Amino acid sequence: MSSEDHKIMTQEVDAVAAPPKARVEPIAPVSRQRDYLDGFLTQKPVETPVGEPGGDLYEAVIEALKEIYDPEIPVNIYDLGLIYGVDVNEGHVVVTMTLTTPHCPVAESMPGEIELRVGAVPGVGDAEVNLVWDPPWDPQKMSDEAKLELGML
Repeated sequence: MSSEDHKIMTQEVDAVAAPPKARVEPIAPVSRQRDYLDGFLTQKPVETPVGEPGGDLYEAVIEALKEIYDPEIPVNIYDLGLIYGVDVNEGHVVVTMTLTTPHCPVAESMPGEIELRVGAVPGVGDAEVNLVWDPPWDPQKMSDEAKLELGML
């Protein structure tokens, strides 16, 4: 192939016609507030349901859990990361938790203590504790406060 085969052909012109402008017409009239933040600061806070995170009963259960300490580690079980979940439903509370090891000396007594403490929270009618081993507990589940307390930060 010669260089002639790859030559780009050009053409000089004096002017090019302007392309037509796009026209956008509304499909249907849109009715919305001019300012979506209008009235935002005057709104009253929405009440959080009592059983939801941030609700009074849920927060009271968490506080009760923070009063229970692991007998071998000077940190409460909530900050230690042993509590995997707290479900509150019309006064019935289910706490899903684990222990640091299946051979923990409090494996038999800790769930009972948690049921008693959570059951004593005003508004709780029934408390249940589910002890699980999967996923296993590891130190990464601890809160920063617990890690600081134990000198791990």
